[in-house]
Amino acid sequence: MTQIRSATRADTGTILRFVRELAAFEREPDAVEATEATLGEALFGDTPAAEAVIADGPQGPVGFAVFFHNFSTWTGKRGLYLEDLYVTPEARGQGVGGALLAHLAGIAIDRGCARFEWSVLDWNADAIAVYRKLGAVGMEDWTIQRLTGGALVKLAGR
Repeated sequence: MTQIRSATRADTGTILRFVRELAAFEREPDAVEATEATLGEALFGDTPAAEAVIADGPQGPVGFAVFFHNFSTWTGKRGLYLEDLYVTPEARGQGVGGALLAHLAGIAIDRGCARFEWSVLDWNADAIAVYRKLGAVGMEDWTIQRLTGGALVKLAGR
């Protein structure tokens, strides 16, 4: 039986390990720049940037999700944005991902969020199929835009 719980600072190493495993799954194994220190501060410091939950199986942690609030001017309410969700290979197909999503949906409802959103890689057909079964709708007309590194510094004029 999977139990979902709020992550604590003691989970930082596990979360970082899961982030690295997720990066490898998403074909970007060398892209993770986070350290235990930066992740610990971001999730559990004085002004947390995000929150995390851990899925515990009989043998310990088998998955996690990191999320934060965004805001919709159209609804006038905040939303819940799922940044990362990961389930270990041995725990896949056992409902862990669905349990994490259901838990986050409950948080969104409890906090009065109008939306629960996330991104998925277009090649991840298995995940997309699960999301469609849950009732999620792809935002076909929208694309994600991102500024990083030099482009971000240049736009800021610094």
